[in-house]
Amino acid sequence: MLEIAVIEDPAAAEASLDPIRTRILRELVVPASATQLAVRLGLPRQKVNYHLRALEKHGLVELVEERRKGNMTERILQATASSYLISPQALASVSPDPGRFSSHFSAFWLLALAGRMVQEMGKLIAGAAAARQKLATFAVDGEVTFRTAADRAAFAEELGVAVTRLVDKYHDGDAPRGRRHRLVVALHPVLKPAKDPTQTPSGKEQDND
Repeated sequence: MLEIAVIEDPAAAEASLDPIRTRILRELVVPASATQLAVRLGLPRQKVNYHLRALEKHGLVELVEERRKGNMTERILQATASSYLISPQALASVSPDPGRFSSHFSAFWLLALAGRMVQEMGKLIAGAAAARQKLATFAVDGEVTFRTAADRAAFAEELGVAVTRLVDKYHDGDAPRGRRHRLVVALHPVLKPAKDPTQTPSGKEQDND
């Protein structure tokens, strides 16, 4: 089982978005039969089997074991991944193209880059899994609080200079056995936490009595 699978096929994406199938995929992180799932989900076994066939058809669940129970054969299924992402490839005709944007300060360009990264990483992970090889990647995730917008702009400028310096130092386009790598550096505001409806503007809980 993969930790994360990227769905590229539009039909598979559509199948995965059905609410019942989403629940089934969540349950099938641990292998189970249709009968076991029906009990957990409170649904008829026939209905669960219908959804399982659709998920199995699109490679979202797979058979891991068959058990004989009297005259019956019980099929034990498991999700092919713990989590799923839908690739922009599933909407290829309308997916964003990073080449359409030229500004490093464009939020839409950042979103297009993120979409391309999901698409490319999905293909790379699938290829590495098929070849039983490790995939060499590196990522940094953190937060920084700027005192002013001017500080943020200065940080972005210095970061760009530092990254350019590193690329110039290590990039060798003429290396006969060199492997090209994609480098993406992003900076965006952190989402604000959702407001708790039970809190008053003063921060005290509302009295509903």
